[in-house]
Amino acid sequence: MINSLKQLIGRIGSKGAKHPRLEDLPPPVVPGEQSLTDCRLIVLDLETTGLNQSKDEVIAIGAVAIQDNAVDLSDQFDLVLRRPELDISETVLIHGIGPEALTRGHETEDALLHLLEWMNGDPVLAYHSAFDQSFLERTLRRKLAYTKSHTWFDVADLMPAFFPDSKPSGHGLDDWADHFGLEVSARHHAAADALATAELTLVAINQAQKKGISTLKALSERLKYYRRLRDVHRH
Repeated sequence: MINSLKQLIGRIGSKGAKHPRLEDLPPPVVPGEQSLTDCRLIVLDLETTGLNQSKDEVIAIGAVAIQDNAVDLSDQFDLVLRRPELDISETVLIHGIGPEALTRGHETEDALLHLLEWMNGDPVLAYHSAFDQSFLERTLRRKLAYTKSHTWFDVADLMPAFFPDSKPSGHGLDDWADHFGLEVSARHHAAADALATAELTLVAINQAQKKGISTLKALSERLKYYRRLRDVHRH
């Protein structure tokens, strides 16, 4: 009985303990006078078992880096997590990740540690970023006890903020990609979606620079201004 209690306490303690590799990570970048051209930006996309943030799980992570006003194809992240215990029957037709892929995937803790090291604290962009941010931060908190928040930018806001007169057929990633004539190789695949989002990001950043916005802080402030205007018009 005593040994069982010790083992239980040990498991609880280790679950809440931070991994030593987390101590070597740089702090997340805070928007300041960093040049949009010089700083490294992470464009990320997740595949999950569903849309319910309280019960669904991350099963794949795709990301690519932007630097020097270009997508760096040599600087990518693309992993399926090893989660054979998860039920993906309702979403496998969407993301194409089946039970065999989840069985052969990377161990979740190692994959998340590798992701954080690769991200290096750099700002993160995603299309409808609140979804990806919530899922990723919840997973990092539960699996690694990692609680720091990165700087996130929503590409779904970035596009209309800098192209207010553009009228895509809808408000989705595909709609903006079609509007600018970008070819999306495969949808609902994390790495392909991240690449498509990165291409849209570059279009927006180039437009921002033409308007005199050249730093992370200026970009952040412009997006806040756009959201305030949008919210006013909704009321």
